[in-house]
Amino acid sequence: MSDQDLGDFSPSGTASDRPADAGDGVDDEADDEDGFERPDLDTAGGGDGIGMLAVSQGLRISEEEGETTIRAYVTAENRSDIRIGKYVLADYPGPESLFCRIKGLEYAQRFHGDDANEIHARRAMRSDGIEEDDYRFLADLDPLAVLYPDDGDLKRRMPDRVPKPETVVEEATETEQIKTGLKIPEDGVFLGHLSVGGEKVRTAASPPTIDYRVKDDYRDGDPLAFRHTLIAGGTGSGKTHTSKNVLRQYLHEERRYEMADGAERRMAVVQFDPQDEYAQMHDDNPDATREHARRWEAEGLAHGGHDDTVAFVPKVGDATYAASHHHAEQRAFTVPFSMVRSRPWLVASSDLNDNQYSALTLLLKRFFRQYGNEGTYEEFTSFLDDPALKEELDESGRVHEATYEAVMRRVLGMPSGVFDQDAPPITDLVHEFVRPGGLSVVPTYHVNDTRATETVVLALASLLVDQKLSNDPDFDRIKETPLLVGMDEAHNFLADADSVQARNVIGKFTDAAKQGRKERLGLFLITQDPQDIADPVFKQVNTTVVLNLGDEDAIKSVNIPSTLEGKVPYMEKGQMVVYSPDNSEPVEIVGLPTCLTRHGRD
Repeated sequence: MSDQDLGDFSPSGTASDRPADAGDGVDDEADDEDGFERPDLDTAGGGDGIGMLAVSQGLRISEEEGETTIRAYVTAENRSDIRIGKYVLADYPGPESLFCRIKGLEYAQRFHGDDANEIHARRAMRSDGIEEDDYRFLADLDPLAVLYPDDGDLKRRMPDRVPKPETVVEEATETEQIKTGLKIPEDGVFLGHLSVGGEKVRTAASPPTIDYRVKDDYRDGDPLAFRHTLIAGGTGSGKTHTSKNVLRQYLHEERRYEMADGAERRMAVVQFDPQDEYAQMHDDNPDATREHARRWEAEGLAHGGHDDTVAFVPKVGDATYAASHHHAEQRAFTVPFSMVRSRPWLVASSDLNDNQYSALTLLLKRFFRQYGNEGTYEEFTSFLDDPALKEELDESGRVHEATYEAVMRRVLGMPSGVFDQDAPPITDLVHEFVRPGGLSVVPTYHVNDTRATETVVLALASLLVDQKLSNDPDFDRIKETPLLVGMDEAHNFLADADSVQARNVIGKFTDAAKQGRKERLGLFLITQDPQDIADPVFKQVNTTVVLNLGDEDAIKSVNIPSTLEGKVPYMEKGQMVVYSPDNSEPVEIVGLPTCLTRHGRD
């Protein structure tokens, strides 16, 4: 058989081979040779939708997971524009509508036949395309909510009605419909714009994009800042860029939070910064144009450098801090050894077991009883280097000799220059460190020793947490100020472990997370290894923002819905998934491509 002969065969048979009632499977431009008039598909039926609800495989809404079946037949002219993740509406009789998300797409044969053969393959290889009318294109819909009017407002409830067969399905194009359907707050802290597959969802409104915000008022409970946020993303995913943009919103001059005494105050932000990037928030972004500013102001975004930004630089040994990449004020400080009095785990260079921790606590009590709060680390090491003290405690049965020596090794193993350096102690700077409306950045990039960095960060973070949770605080400034504690590379400080130190740290931050709403304390955790953050802390996080992650264990650990989980490894820079059950349905968004403040070391 020649190629010319092959060309005379149609993949679904000739017109005379097809059933007379093939409907829209026939050519719409001419009458067939048997004299039947073919319908004009461009005018038949009318309507502005993308298709209609089909019942060939059922039309069902159920409370049981996996038993809901809603499928839409998509007309030929709309097929190229349909994507998984798009939002659509199907009207009920009356004023209500079913709001759905497209969760699956499928081509199916319209006519029975076998297209897996040589004839079809060779014909398709020579053709410019397929005849869309020869195939069915079906969209699986995931019903998210029923939308209904109520006293002039649009509201939502869980899907509880099945729509009628052949209901026209339309793409959701109104901001109010989409925000209501996804339970996205109208106001709050801006995270990004709603997207599908990395493309912003657009409407007929102005601006055409849909802003995604996190609740930040007391009308529907406490602001979600105090129910904690996790931003997870791999290197180059844009997590620092995203974090800066979010933190800038919490520092908006018009944003206030009500405290226990009834006063409304601005948020204080303390950001621990291992890569020395956040002090740049003091400066304007040189890449931001007037057009950027105009768009940001139209959406009510705080932008530009935050003047009240201070870099609190820890003095550790001989380490020096250079900061040519930002213009924020710098204040040096040291960690006073007195902070160890209520935090014994700060002075152990490695893990302690229960007996060793009890011995260290006992020794510190005796030391501070003798030396007072002015006692230094050097004096404590001299205090331990006392054979008579070791012998006394051993003979009394209070501390075994081997335990005493183990404790001493760990104390002496601390990096040099962590405590009591030539700078004001941080406890003398609290009023400056925690400022309503102020951003205090603690850079540790210049500190080369990991254990020294960990000691500084945990000393300051625990000071903030302890004062927030205390009923008799030493520093009213911390207690009475709404506070957001940001911790980059949080997995390095809040990792789960079996040591006594780790249990104390995790217990402290778990308590802080549980009481955050009452005390106006929020944790803002940033990490590329979310799987390493201790589970008790992780469970208290209400808002999870996930950018690109390539590690399977990391993706599994963030506990986002499976419908979005598979997208994470393929997301481009700035694309993210937001899972915040008390704020909205799980959604995909895209952040601002230009940072609201300075970002990068160019």
